[in-house]
Formats: sequence, structure tokens, C-alpha cells
Amino acid sequence: MSTELRGTRTVLAVVGVLVGLYGAIRFLGLGWGNLLATGPWLAGVVFVHDGLLAPLVVLAGVGAARVLPTWARRAALLVLVVLGSVTLVAVPVLGRFGAKADNPTLLDRPYAVGWVAVAAVVLGAATAVAVRDRRKGAPGG
Repeated sequence: MSTELRGTRTVLAVVGVLVGLYGAIRFLGLGWGNLLATGPWLAGVVFVHDGLLAPLVVLAGVGAARVLPTWARRAALLVLVVLGSVTLVAVPVLGRFGAKADNPTLLDRPYAVGWVAVAAVVLGAATAVAVRDRRKGAPGG
């Protein structure tokens, strides 16, 4: 592994750990009632991931290996894995499930705009990966 790649992975790992710790601290500050109510939702996320998303990613990977040029495969799977996961987690807020007319503070943000921003970043990253793979010769190709 190149020194550049190792350094990049180290930085990403440190940032990931710090963001995870921040999230854990915020999560634990919600109080016991909210923590217990989160359990079924988290179980549902695991079920959707393991029962729906993971098999779809495997099937898409097999399909991509047959259809896409080698240089485009990693980028396509990046989009599917990242954007697929983000979209599944965002379905409740994108669908405005739980919104109530008498409580405008619930779901009071432009969640669709946020999803579009995340999608743009993911598509930009995937494009960069595809361009790099095409220029350098696709991995394994």
C-alpha cells in the first residue's frame, strides 16, 4: 500500500472515530425514554440493510461486472452503497412520516435539499473515482 493511500486512510479513520464519538455522546444525552424508543428503529435498519440492501448490492455488483467497463465498476458500486444506505435511512424524513399539522416543529427542515446535496457529493466522488480509474487503468484490469 502506498504511503499516500495509508495516510489518507489514517486521516479518514481518525475523522470517522471522532464523528462517531460525537454522535455517541449526543445519542447518550437523549435520555432513557428516547434511547429505548430508538431500539426498534435501529433493529429495523439492520433488517433493511441485511435483508434488502446487502443482497441488492451483491446482485448489482455481479450485474456491474458483466455490463460496465472495468474502470466504471468501483464508482457505480460507490454510488449504490453510499447513496443507497443514505436514502434508506432518509426515507422516514423524506416521506415526512410522523409530521403533524398541529406541531410544525416536527420535520421542520428541507430534508430533500439535504439529500440532494449528499447525492451531489456522492456523485461527484464517484465521478472522480471513475475518472481516476480510467486514467490509471482500472483496478484488476
